[in-house]
Amino acid sequence: MPDLPEHLEPLSDLIEYFDHVAIGVRDVAAAAEMLQSLGGTFLTGADNQRQGFRWIQYRLPGATRIEVLAPVTDDCFLWRFLRSRGEGMHHLTFKVSSVTEAARRAEEAGLRVVGLHLQPGGWSECFIHPASAHGTLIQLADWPEGHYPEASLEQVLAGEVFDYD
Repeated sequence: MPDLPEHLEPLSDLIEYFDHVAIGVRDVAAAAEMLQSLGGTFLTGADNQRQGFRWIQYRLPGATRIEVLAPVTDDCFLWRFLRSRGEGMHHLTFKVSSVTEAARRAEEAGLRVVGLHLQPGGWSECFIHPASAHGTLIQLADWPEGHYPEASLEQVLAGEVFDYD
């Protein structure tokens, strides 16, 4: 594999770990049933009011985490995704130590960075556009420990839980 030019810094020292795979769906409750049938354990979830979607996360055997996203408002970006691609994988998420630095390095490497959202002390993220990542949307995110809401699946499905974003 060719080395990066000397003036470019790799992202590898910023990536702390691979966190999860996210799939876009129309029905979160149906997806929850499917994940439970695979031996999944509900972890957390909420409604993201800023972007108009509901999300849940499950841990599957082997410690793999799956996130499910579904639109809850008519103007949610997930409707475009579902209309054009149907249900399926939406993105891969890597926990990084600095979203700002990861975005800078990715752009310097010629990758198209979109959706930069910085919230000091909260959830920060950016995405590497699929056109720069072989058809896969890659989320680079950072969040404080204990960021995820504590709630039951029933509370999340009823729309009673809101994330901190």
